[in-house]
Amino acid sequence: MSIAADRAQGPSLMSRLKSLFKPSSGEGRDAGPLPVRDFVNISTAQPSRLMGFDQPLMWVVLALLLTGLVMVYSATIALPDSPRFSNYTPTYFFQRHIISITMGISVAAVVTQIPMSTWEKLAPWLFVASLVLLIIVLIPHVGKVVYGARRWLPLGFMNFQPSELAKLAIVLYASDYMVRKMDVKEHFFRAVTPMAVAVGVVGLLLLAEPDMGAFMVIATIAMAILFLGGVNGKMFTLITAVLLGAFMLMITLSPWRRERIFAYLDPWDEKNALGKAYQLTHSLIAFGRGEIFGEGLGSSVEKLHYLPEAHTDFLLAVIGEELGFIGVAGVVLAFFWVVVRLFNIGRQAIALDRVFSGLVAQGVAVWLGAQGFINMGVNLGVLPTKGLTLPLMSFGGSGILLNCIALAICLRVDMENRQLMRGGRA
Repeated sequence: MSIAADRAQGPSLMSRLKSLFKPSSGEGRDAGPLPVRDFVNISTAQPSRLMGFDQPLMWVVLALLLTGLVMVYSATIALPDSPRFSNYTPTYFFQRHIISITMGISVAAVVTQIPMSTWEKLAPWLFVASLVLLIIVLIPHVGKVVYGARRWLPLGFMNFQPSELAKLAIVLYASDYMVRKMDVKEHFFRAVTPMAVAVGVVGLLLLAEPDMGAFMVIATIAMAILFLGGVNGKMFTLITAVLLGAFMLMITLSPWRRERIFAYLDPWDEKNALGKAYQLTHSLIAFGRGEIFGEGLGSSVEKLHYLPEAHTDFLLAVIGEELGFIGVAGVVLAFFWVVVRLFNIGRQAIALDRVFSGLVAQGVAVWLGAQGFINMGVNLGVLPTKGLTLPLMSFGGSGILLNCIALAICLRVDMENRQLMRGGRA
């Protein structure tokens, strides 16, 4: 009886369905919505694909860049009062830093479109190019000398620092090397000797500038990638011992490096405080003045020609004086979060059998983490003074540009990870 009733209602039901597809008079093809829309809630519909990149990582990096921009402006606004910078406007460094950040973000946007397979092919050539530039910068009247160090190539619109390119190059080259040498990583000399030679050549060129800080970062990157790539633990311990011995030998044989170490051990001695430990003592005074909440943005006294290079090597001291412990802790936590995030991206890539991409992401994490740690340690008096800037924040076009490129490569690794996990191909 119910079946008969359904059949009796059939024609009217069909006629109602046809009316949904049939355009009303005068409307032509602009008829009402098709029936399928009755089954989709437009307000809750989700995109058909996952977001293509790590947004939290991007926002934290942008926050560090913008914080650095504000603090560079605060640290340099009074520099024209000094005879050395009398020809500069109060906003000179601020404007240059904006240009560096804009350039870095623009180039990073392009880099995210380059597949990791391309970077793997370019890794050896990029390493060779960095060696050539490290040689060129040492040529008299070509490399620019600042405070006795020949580290920059003047390009007109910016002074390029080849050591920054060398950091990215060693990340890519060491990652590619470990992928190519997977079958010999248990054999010490066959696995380690070529990388040791490569790092040694870079180290000799950097020490000729001199730039021991950059050499320490590059050596740390190479060692970390060897360890993460699976080199035997005993071999890694031996490599560490050899490098530590080399650094101690360099310090012992260099009188001015030895003096810097002694000044670091006793910075408040009158001779040291007025000499090699001058920057360190004023940096510690800046942190002491800042206390918990700081003196207020723009209220630093140490930046008024007391603390040299406040906008580059000692930017964290200005942050400590103006924003206090809260500001410094925020910067430290942001760097820690970025490093952990990059390690997670690298671990995910290795889990997807993309060893080169994974080692690159983790190598960049080691780079930013090691350089940030050394810079913070120097500012806080935990480590001897080194000419290293705070990544993403300190003034310096080369550093900002290469940091942005390195992070863009890591974003590309994450994008390809997500594509593979969606069932596609990188």
